[in-house]
Amino acid sequence: MFRTQIARQARLFSTSPIARKSPVETVKDAAKAVDRTISGAAVKGIEKGEEVAEKVKQVTPDTKGEAKGQANEAAGQAKGKAQELAGEAKGKAQELKGEAKGKANQI
Repeated sequence: MFRTQIARQARLFSTSPIARKSPVETVKDAAKAVDRTISGAAVKGIEKGEEVAEKVKQVTPDTKGEAKGQANEAAGQAKGKAQELAGEAKGKAQELKGEAKGKANQI
């Protein structure tokens, strides 16, 4: 008899979850959502910084010799362009000189 009363009382307890959240749980959930958003943005920023750092490493020379080589290459290109422009100027001067001679001979 005592045993049946305990069994009946045990059935009265429910194991279903609470339908409503307490204010503390609501604040915790909001804090978790904010934390996820902030950490996601921070991770994106860190990844972007790593990408930029990698690109800078690729562009900058690793050693003094490499830097000197790049500087010499740039100087060589500048000298080549200067010589090219000087040659064009001389050619144009010769062309104009020839035209002037031709017009002087016609008169």
